[in-house]
Amino acid sequence: MLSVQHLTKRYSGIPAVNDVSFVIRPYEVLGYLGPNGSGKTTTVSMLTGLIAPTQGQILFQGQDIAKDRIGFKRRLGYVPEIPYIYPHLSGLEYLQLCGRLRGMPEHRMNEKINALLEAFGLHGSRHSLLSAYSKGMKQKILISAAILHDPDLLIFDEPLSGLDVTSALVFRHLVKALSQEGKTILYCSHVLEVVEKVCTHVMILRKGQVVAYDSVEGLRALANLPSLEDIFAQLVLQEDTEKIAHGLVSIMKA
Repeated sequence: MLSVQHLTKRYSGIPAVNDVSFVIRPYEVLGYLGPNGSGKTTTVSMLTGLIAPTQGQILFQGQDIAKDRIGFKRRLGYVPEIPYIYPHLSGLEYLQLCGRLRGMPEHRMNEKINALLEAFGLHGSRHSLLSAYSKGMKQKILISAAILHDPDLLIFDEPLSGLDVTSALVFRHLVKALSQEGKTILYCSHVLEVVEKVCTHVMILRKGQVVAYDSVEGLRALANLPSLEDIFAQLVLQEDTEKIAHGLVSIMKA
């Protein structure tokens, strides 16, 4: 179980994330939503240990992750929004590096890597440098690295970036299958239709603060709206998006 308690991050006294609390249990997928600048990336950076919170605690299985960051990261699988990978390594070498950093036995690690590369259609390109991979191929490598060591907690930050339609559908089913295996999953995305289909719970941020937190069904019932997109628009969007779009066309044609 991942428990986030009163998480706050300030920069020069200004809160990027302000008093955020939530719990994700095994078998649950929390959709973490919000417009650009709402604090999603800052939250993920704190959860993954990249930055320290100003206030609050992050507990995994009841233990403060700050007390054993290395042990925590061994149980974490993470797909970042921006794919920081080593371009001079091949796809195979990158996954081997990830597996060795996790302390995986060599023989078992290589078996799993080859199986993942085969499943994602990358086995034929396994010796090619990552610098020659397309964005979608790099994303498949990142997803493979995240699940390679069978982690208990998974954090997916815009995981569909660059994936084609078939691969995106495979990933949607993968998230559901992982949750059915008892994994604890945080899913950050702007693709509300997918969040609605794969997540059990949803949290919506605005300017670093929580404006909604419930099950998907609970939010629909509470807001009396048919879709997550409608709920998001009501809680977060303050602009007339259709009017803005027509304004952009007018500027283009001027």
